[in-house]
Amino acid sequence: MSDDWHSVTLKIPFASEKHALIAKQTIQVDPELQPHAVKRTIEVRGNFLVATFSTLTVRLARLASNSFLENVDLVVRTLEQFSEEAEKPPSS
Repeated sequence: MSDDWHSVTLKIPFASEKHALIAKQTIQVDPELQPHAVKRTIEVRGNFLVATFSTLTVRLARLASNSFLENVDLVVRTLEQFSEEAEKPPSS
């Protein structure tokens, strides 16, 4: 990448590595809308979800980060609502 690219890294803590992995798997299926202008990597490090965005403009870095955080918020709220239920064995 040239020096004209802007980079931002977000490190989001989760209750567990399992929850961070669920978030990664959920979010990574959606491709970037402008792949020529926004490069994204998402990885799990322990219980942290780490996303790095490299963009052609600062504005795109802000938009990509905001969109990512909105998705993280939705995943977190869903995990809060259903994770305990999902981990219980089915009742007979």
